[in-house]
Amino acid sequence: MIFSALIPSLLCVSAPSALTPALPPRCFVTSLLLCFFASVLQAHNHSVNPRALANSVCNTLQRHGHQAFLVGGCVRDILLRRDPADFDVATNATPPEVLQLFPNGLDVGAQFGVVLVRHDSLKVEVATFRSDLGYSDGRHPDQVVYSKTPEEDVQRRDFTINGLLMRHDTGEVLDFVGGRADLAAGIIRAIGEPSRRFAEDKLRMLRAVRFAARFNYAIEPATFAAIREHASEIQVVSAERVREELTKLLTEGAARRGFELLDELGLLSVLLPEIAALKGVQQPPQFHPEGDVWIHTLLMLEGLPVGVSLTLAWGVLLHDIGKPPTFRPASETGDRIRFDGHVDVGVRMTDILCRRLRFSNDDSDQIKALVANHMKFKDVSQMRPSTLKRFVRLPQFDDHLELHRLDCKSSHGKLDAYDAVRAFLAQTPPAEVRPQRLLSGDDLKDLGYTPGPEFQKMLATLEDAQLEEAVQTRDQALEFVRRHYPLRQVGR
Repeated sequence: MIFSALIPSLLCVSAPSALTPALPPRCFVTSLLLCFFASVLQAHNHSVNPRALANSVCNTLQRHGHQAFLVGGCVRDILLRRDPADFDVATNATPPEVLQLFPNGLDVGAQFGVVLVRHDSLKVEVATFRSDLGYSDGRHPDQVVYSKTPEEDVQRRDFTINGLLMRHDTGEVLDFVGGRADLAAGIIRAIGEPSRRFAEDKLRMLRAVRFAARFNYAIEPATFAAIREHASEIQVVSAERVREELTKLLTEGAARRGFELLDELGLLSVLLPEIAALKGVQQPPQFHPEGDVWIHTLLMLEGLPVGVSLTLAWGVLLHDIGKPPTFRPASETGDRIRFDGHVDVGVRMTDILCRRLRFSNDDSDQIKALVANHMKFKDVSQMRPSTLKRFVRLPQFDDHLELHRLDCKSSHGKLDAYDAVRAFLAQTPPAEVRPQRLLSGDDLKDLGYTPGPEFQKMLATLEDAQLEEAVQTRDQALEFVRRHYPLRQVGR
C-alpha cells in the first residue's frame, strides 16, 4: 500500500519546465515528502469495503489454484439489490490451506471448515466445501466431510434463497437448488427434505420465520408443515441464540408479520408463552376499540421501524404481559374490564423472561423500566413540576416516549400526554430539568447532621424544592434544610 501511494507522490512533483521553474534541492525534497505523506493519508482513508475484501479473498484463493465463490445471504441480497450485512466465501481449499494464504486469519471453527479473514474492522468467513454428518445436539454437525464441488456444499444449507453462489469477478450465479426461482416467486423453501433440515438445526425454524417476515415471502407448504411438526423441538436451542433471532425479528421492520407467523407455526407458545397468553384477553372498548391485548400488541409491533433499539422493541412486546393474569371482567368489577396491578405483575414477569433469555443486565433493566413506566403518561397533566422533571430524566427517555406514542396510536388514538411532554421538553432548558446539586452529604455533615439513611431523604426533598424552583441558591438550600430538618429531630 505504501509503495502504491508513493507513485502518485512522485508524479505530483514534476520535472522543472519553462512554466515550473526548478526548485532548490531542499524545497524539492520537502515537496516530495509532503506529497508522499498526503498520498499515504489519502490511501489510508479509502479503507477497503466488505465487498472488496471478499473479492480480494476470492482472488487470492483462485491465484493459488483453488475454487472460490461468494455464497449465501450476500448473494441473495445482491440479487435483491440490498446491501449485504456480511460476505461469506465458499472454497475447496482446506482450513490449513486458507490459513497458509491468510496468516492473520482466525481459525474460528476448523472442525466445521471455517476460517475468519480480517482486515481492520471488516471480516469475511471462508468455509471449505463440505457435507455435514449427524446433528445429535440439534444445532451443530457431529462430523464434517470436505467436499470437492460447490454443488455438494450447498445441499447442506438451509433455504434455497441462501444456497446460491456467485463468481465474484463476473457476477455469474451458480444455482443448484432453485434459489433464483424462489427469489422471483417470493418463497422460503428448505433445501431438500424440510424435516431433515430442521432436525439438523432447530434454529432454522426461527430463521425461516425471520426471512419470510423481512422479505414478505410465503413459506412453502412442505417447509411450513415441517416447522409445525418440529416446533416443540425449538427448546433445545440455547437461550442466547433464541434471543438473538427474536431480536432480529423485532428490529428488522416486519415484527408484526413475524409474530403472526410464530403463532401460526406453533413456535410462539413454546418460546414466549407469556405473549401467546395475550390472545383473547378482551379490553375495555372505550380505551381499546382495536380489540384484545394480542391485537393491540401486534398493532404496536407493526409500528416498529427498521433499526429500532432492541430495548424499545422488547418493551413494546412485553408492556402488557401483566394483563392476562390480572384480568377482571365487568361482571366482577361492576363497571368495566380492569387490569388492576398489571404493571407490577408485568415487571415481575418481564424480569423472569429477561433472565430466561439471558439479556444483559443493562438491557434487562431498560426493558423492565419501559414496562414499569408505560402507564405514568396518563398522569402527566396532574404531575407536579418536580415529578415531571424526574420522569423525563429516566434513562433513554426517548424510548419511553415512543412506546407511549405507539400505545396510543394502537388504541384510542389520543396523543394529548405525548404532545404535552414533547412541548415541555422543547420549552424547558436542560439545566432546569437536571440542575446541579446545591448541597451534598458533606455539606450536611458540616451543618452538624449525622450521616445515615436520612441523608438521602433530605437531599431528595431539597432537590424537589429545587425542581419546583422554590430553592435556587446555595444559601436558600442551607436555610431550607435547617427549617425542614431541625438538628434536634435528625440527631447530631
